[in-house]
Amino acid sequence: MKNEMELTFLSVSENEAFARATVGAFITQLDPTMDELTEIKTVVSEAVTNSIIHGYEGKTTCHIKIKCTIFKNNELELIISDQGVGIENIHEAKEPLFTSKPQLERSGMGFTIMESFMDSLEVFSKTGHGTTLIMKKQLTKTKTVCH
Repeated sequence: MKNEMELTFLSVSENEAFARATVGAFITQLDPTMDELTEIKTVVSEAVTNSIIHGYEGKTTCHIKIKCTIFKNNELELIISDQGVGIENIHEAKEPLFTSKPQLERSGMGFTIMESFMDSLEVFSKTGHGTTLIMKKQLTKTKTVCH
């Protein structure tokens, strides 16, 4: 059994907080620890910000899509995608401190943060066709069941 939700929103920076809050509210049914909740919300923030700044290069008429799936075993899967410019060199983009927009004073730590907070991160991208991130995390089971 699984439960899932999908969210599509415009690529405006104001929607980054909305995406964080929505995913955070959805996963509360798993009773995550505060650390888990904070890490997942941070990952959503990093991915959405990357789509806005790098994927769409500030265009505000494009959409970002999030699909969040909760599996019976308390595993979370996040799929965040855009139809932006894509990533030319995924390996280079995942290097700590690498940024394609140094003029915007970006830290270049987005993928590093995503990799450290999630159990797995897969990046699929094609230049001119967008980027899809698939991230998974096994959450700690904190609810106790009385027998």
